[in-house]
Parts: sequence; structure tokens; C-alpha cells
Amino acid sequence: MLVLGLETSCDETGVALYDSERGLLADALFSQIDLHRVYGGVVPELASRDHVKRMLPLIRQVLDEAGRAPGDIDALAYTAGPGLVGALLVGASCAQALAFAWGIPAVGVHHMEGHLLAPMLEEQPPAFPFVALLVSGGHTQLVRVDGIGQYQLLGESLDDAAGEAFDKTAKLMGLNYPGGPEIAKLAEQGTPGRFVFPRPMTDRPGLDFSFSGLKTFALNTWQQCRDGDDDLDQARRDIALAFQQAVVETLTIKCKRALKQTGLNSLVIAGGVSANKALREHLERMLGELKGKVFYARPRFCTDNGAMIAYAGCQRLLAGQHEDLAIKVQARWPMESLPAI
Repeated sequence: MLVLGLETSCDETGVALYDSERGLLADALFSQIDLHRVYGGVVPELASRDHVKRMLPLIRQVLDEAGRAPGDIDALAYTAGPGLVGALLVGASCAQALAFAWGIPAVGVHHMEGHLLAPMLEEQPPAFPFVALLVSGGHTQLVRVDGIGQYQLLGESLDDAAGEAFDKTAKLMGLNYPGGPEIAKLAEQGTPGRFVFPRPMTDRPGLDFSFSGLKTFALNTWQQCRDGDDDLDQARRDIALAFQQAVVETLTIKCKRALKQTGLNSLVIAGGVSANKALREHLERMLGELKGKVFYARPRFCTDNGAMIAYAGCQRLLAGQHEDLAIKVQARWPMESLPAI
């Protein structure tokens, strides 16, 4: 089955062509970072308009790269949620229009299921069951995964997601959007031990997260540096290091708890923050101690992309799932509500 996948949940337009027998044939991505950077964050209306502008050219690009024609496509997959409603509607309406015109089925894909399954695109994919850490700008969740659609939520953030906390902390120090990569870059030049941030909710049982307090701690630390005689450039580096260490160690502690609680020794990390090198190193070290293994997608498939949507959609299409012609999207959509296949 040859599936065309469309991703438009937020500020990246992704298109990919996935073959159930040959794997990923081609993919293309346009990031709107430069468009939104001047505003310090995503502007939903601008995001939606840019998706409209980019979608068809990217589809043509992917078909050309794969050497395929519209008549070769067997089905379409698109992100139906969660995400920005206006942005989601662009991908959903485009997919349904093409499915109607080409006389083929279409299926709506859960954005976070796409992230969760992205490591399946690698040469050595994980085997079920495993624990998944979904960590991005909008979500921080620990999930037990027994199969596609067989999800048990173990814990989640009670306030800011980890990626959101990275972005907000970067913004309060005057760094560019998106803040996650900026913090990670500065942390490489930070002074270890100058600042020590708390590891929130690690002193109590449970698998939930809370990163809002870390953001406040970073703000107070930054203000103290500004009010003193500190070298502010170096202060940014040292705060970035302390903040990143706190987030990474908190995530690692919770992942270790989840693995012990479930009795599993395989961990998948997915979502934009999964590209963070420090996080990968900490989790690999922890899994090595537990005689387990950690799996993740290559960096370009950690952020939003069409490949993960094409893959996830293909699995559900092969199981016989598809949508009617109604254009339906969901800004909020619990992943546990998805049907198993």
C-alpha cells in the first residue's frame, strides 16, 4: 500500500510517501520558524495561511522525488489532532479533497501516535511492549505501549510541557524562538555546578511531571544576575545548563520509575525534545544500567513531519480503518481513546 501522509498540526508543513513493502520513499518539510520568530511564538492564523501556501508544492515535490504519479497512491493519511484547529483543517481538507478526487480512502491520524511510532521508521525498530516518553512543546507523557492503539497513560505534565518550559525559559532570557535548541546550545558552554535547580516532583511517588516551577526558578535566577554585576552572557549559559540538567534528570528519574513499575526494559522517546543530546545520553546510560535499550527516531523525524503520519496512517489503513468524507479535526484528543489494531 502506497500512502501519502500530510502533517499540519502546528507550524511545520510535512508531506511524505510511505510504501508498506518498501518503506519511506520520499519526504519533505517546510518549517515556519522564521515566520513566527519575530513574534516570539506561533501565531495560529499565520500558521494556517502558510500551510495553504506550502501544501500542494510539497506534495508535487515528494511525488517527483519518489518518481510516482497521483494514480499510484492507494490512500491518504493526515493529522486530525491534537493541534491548532485552523492548521489541522488545512491538512484535513486537502487530504479529503484529494481522496475524493482520486477515489481512494483517507484516514485521520493522532499526532502523538505519529510521534510514538516514528522510531518504527528506523532500521532497528522497537518491539512491543515498551514504555514511551512523549516529550514535546505541547506534551510530556509516559505511556505503556502494548501495540498500536493499546496505550495506557502512566503519567503526564500537570502544567507546562517540557518543551514549552524550554521555550519560555529561553524567552525570559531574551533568546530566540524556538527556545529548546537555543538552551541546549548555550548549555554546552555553561559552568557546571554554578546554579542548581530543583528536580520537581521527584521527591514523591508517582509518574506525573511539573515544569512550571522550574521556569519561575530560572526567572528568579536570571533577575538576580541582572541586578548584580554578573557577566550576563555567561549567566545565560550557566542558567541554560542548570535548567537543562534539571529537566533531563527529572525525565530520566521518571522514566526509570515507569520501567520498574511496568517490568519492561525497552524505552521509546519521541517528540521534539527527544532530539536533545543530553537527554539521550542520560537515558542511554540509565537503560544500560537496567540492561535495557532506548529507541528514538533520527533527529529530522523527532520534530513534526509527514513521514510519521504516513507510517501511522498506513498501519491503520492496512487494518481496514478509514474516514468518511466529513472533514473532522480535534484540538484535544486523548490518545488512550484510539482503537487498537
